[in-house]
Amino acid sequence: MTVVMTEEREIHLTFSNGQEIHDGLDQAVNTLIEDAAEHADCGILVTRHEPGSYTVAFDESVPFGQTREAIAA
Repeated sequence: MTVVMTEEREIHLTFSNGQEIHDGLDQAVNTLIEDAAEHADCGILVTRHEPGSYTVAFDESVPFGQTREAIAA
């Protein structure tokens, strides 16, 4: 698993096998939840870009206190 925090509001993750995905995404979401009080204007969006490539980020389209999933086209 490769994790890159591009800025305080976004984490990029790349997984080499499917067994890592669930735990890796949980860890990334929990990392952002710790900082959520500073961003009380938005929730967390988990986006799958392609197999094994995800972004976990604060997103203003998601209400505070919620986490949503999306698949990029």
